[in-house]
Amino acid sequence: MTTVKVNLCPSRTPGLPGSVVYLVTRHRIVRRIITGHKLYPSEWDVKESRVLPYASERTHILLPAARRIDWDLEQLNSIIARYEKLAIDYSSDNIVSDFHRAVKENSFYVFMEKIIQRQRELDHVGTADNYMAALKSFMRFLGAEDVLIPLINNRIMENYQEHLQQRGLTPNSISFYMRILRAVYNRAVCQEITVDRRPFRTVFTGMEKTAKRAIAIGEVRRISRLDLKPGTSRCFARDIFMFLFYCRGMSFIDAAFLRKSDVRNGIITYRRKKTGQVLYIKVVKEMRDIIDRYNVSSSPYLLGIIRKPGINERQQYESVLRLVNNNLKKISDKVKLHIPLTTYVSRHAWATIAKSKNVPLNVISDALGHDSVATTQIYLGSIDSSVIDKANELIIRGI
Repeated sequence: MTTVKVNLCPSRTPGLPGSVVYLVTRHRIVRRIITGHKLYPSEWDVKESRVLPYASERTHILLPAARRIDWDLEQLNSIIARYEKLAIDYSSDNIVSDFHRAVKENSFYVFMEKIIQRQRELDHVGTADNYMAALKSFMRFLGAEDVLIPLINNRIMENYQEHLQQRGLTPNSISFYMRILRAVYNRAVCQEITVDRRPFRTVFTGMEKTAKRAIAIGEVRRISRLDLKPGTSRCFARDIFMFLFYCRGMSFIDAAFLRKSDVRNGIITYRRKKTGQVLYIKVVKEMRDIIDRYNVSSSPYLLGIIRKPGINERQQYESVLRLVNNNLKKISDKVKLHIPLTTYVSRHAWATIAKSKNVPLNVISDALGHDSVATTQIYLGSIDSSVIDKANELIIRGI
């Protein structure tokens, strides 16, 4: 005879909530599974052994607890039924072990951490960092309580959205987290961990129009001609910004990890960290001047951003990025820009200026290394790199 019972064990400290415990009994051997659910006696129906979800104002805690307990009991009874069907001997320890395994396999935290680890293995560092930021945000909302993938519903996501709003996040920042969590949830659906309950249907996952992050060609020209003392961090920041611009809005991380061996016959060949797409850029005089200025003979890297190869390279990159962006903000004040200057502004600026010079949108798309219609909505397929180089030279001549 095998039984599963649910009890609320009161706290030994008066006034504090008790713990919900599952008692699994097989051949008179009892094993306890202590859950993370903390309930007051008034929130528990002793006779029916269940949560009273509307017994207090804590419905945001009681409702999820009730759903989780139902799921747990369903799993425990399913495990017992499977053993009975196989007609093999088993113990209460076997049941508890299988139950913990089932919880781990359905854990949203564990599932998402595996995806993040895979992104790191693929060297998609930026994507991994974004996913980790979203996971940490979601964990702060849920507290110590994990959430099982099959139990994620629109109520949880609505409460999470309200949590982010109360923390002062903008709609686009909220959408950033929501879209990442939705992508993870969709993977779980594809792997048949759960059926699609469309939990994101009532939260914001779009994009609101924001102030333009691009600057005009005259402003880029003023930045390039600033009289800055060579060897200073501010001069370095300006030169890196201009290098990214000359390289068609190359991302800082791609520039940081460019190797000297990536330059052959006057062409930079590199693979985008974000998408893995291979891009080719013709080296013009302005780019060569910056490369020569920051060459470190002992480093295999092109720009001297990573000055100690093989030693915490990621940390070096992040440190220099902060330094560059801090100095770019000072430069933006100096030239009286309408927006704070960052390395990312170079990408917007290149695309905007290219468009103003009537460079075809499909050329701009290919130059930026966008790899899907969803990214640019104008991407028309691969084109000859010489066309992009001509477009780039047209823009640089206007500086």
